[in-house]
Amino acid sequence: MGKAAKGGKKLPAAPLSEKKKAKKNPLFEKAPRNFRLGGDIQPKRDLTRFVKWPKYVRLQRMKRVMLMRLKVPPAINQFSMAIDKNQASNVLRLCKKYMPETREAKKARLVEMAQQKKDGQEVKSKKPQVVKYGLNHVTTLVENKLAKLVVIAHDVDPIELVCWLPALCRKKDVPYCIIKGKSRLGQLVHKKAVSCIALTSVSKEDQKDLE
Repeated sequence: MGKAAKGGKKLPAAPLSEKKKAKKNPLFEKAPRNFRLGGDIQPKRDLTRFVKWPKYVRLQRMKRVMLMRLKVPPAINQFSMAIDKNQASNVLRLCKKYMPETREAKKARLVEMAQQKKDGQEVKSKKPQVVKYGLNHVTTLVENKLAKLVVIAHDVDPIELVCWLPALCRKKDVPYCIIKGKSRLGQLVHKKAVSCIALTSVSKEDQKDLE
């Protein structure tokens, strides 16, 4: 029995057990890098986490985290839901037709009126229909129900300046909308930025767009 066991078949060797030695090419010698002081240049690493970001970036990020963690009251949360791109472009296109005249244009109009009065003619040039801007002015127009449409910017800082305006518009039955970008409203009235604008009257052809 014992002899038969000894003379048994040999099992084949595992295929991965044999390691083939790679042939070294004498032309290309391996030179390991030394990253210690005064050695090789360190490899490029992603240092985003260790960057000291500018203060405005840090404030933006902290504000975003805070808004996600806090319960935001509805009066402030409504400013995060502005009208979409298509509606916004339609509103801006309508308002652009009623841009206030520049100082030079106003001066020329007043000079023309004065000239007509001087010549004893009937004064023809009328005061143009323009968008009204400025928070106090718009508020007065809404209170007196003279505003046909109020456009409010979503990024007014501090937000307390305008967070009560939508409630006032609803109370006085004045249509309003919240649009992204106070600078876009500012461009309509030759200013850097404007918190809100109001349309008081439009020409007959634009009445349909306004409605």
